[in-house]
This record gives sequence, structure tokens and C-alpha cells, in this order.
Amino acid sequence: VQLQASGGGLVQAGESLGLSCVASGSFSRIGLMSWYRQRQGQERELVASIHRDRQAWYSASVEGRFTISRDYVNNAMYLQMTRLTPDDTASYQCNAVVQVPTASAPLTYWGQGTQVTVSS
Repeated sequence: VQLQASGGGLVQAGESLGLSCVASGSFSRIGLMSWYRQRQGQERELVASIHRDRQAWYSASVEGRFTISRDYVNNAMYLQMTRLTPDDTASYQCNAVVQVPTASAPLTYWGQGTQVTVSS
């Protein structure tokens, strides 16, 4: 299973940006999907999660500005980020809990980071 994250870039404060994460490989079910971010010199933090029933959770720092969604047809997850601030500058990673045929329990997979830089 591979998670391919994309969509990062350089934007100005107040602008919007969308991230995508697409899962590929051999699997039967994707459960919880999440976006994490890691600011330079800081620990990785959970930004938003979305369950299979589309119930979503957001960290307090992004609630009201970010929207997480998922597309079951394309095995994808998205993060729409609005009103970005320099404090949102970080490497964003996607994460998914996936049931694969060779495992008896779901496994957690990570995508590569995609850099988001917000200038003031």
C-alpha cells in the first residue's frame, strides 16, 4: 500500500491551498484517514481525521479553517485549507489505517510529506 500526498506549495497569508492523498496497492478497506503536520523543529501533530462514515475531527488550531474529506471511489483524502497563516507552515503527511489481504489486523501507512509554506 502506498499513500501519495500532493498539493503543497508556497502561498501568502490569507490564501487557500488544497492537499490530496491517494492510496494505491492491494487492500480491502481503508479505515481512519488523517492529516498530520510537522513544523520545523517541532513534533508531528495531528491536524484532522476522518472516519469511514465521514465523521471528522479537527485540531483546535485549524477548526473552522480546514476541511477534511474523502473519496471512496478514488481511495483519496483531501484537506482544503483556507485563511492560511505563517503558523500553518509545515510538512503535511497523510496517514491511513488499511486492511490488507496478508494481515489479520489493519495496518497504518504513511505518505511522504508535502511542504506547505505560508508567507506573511
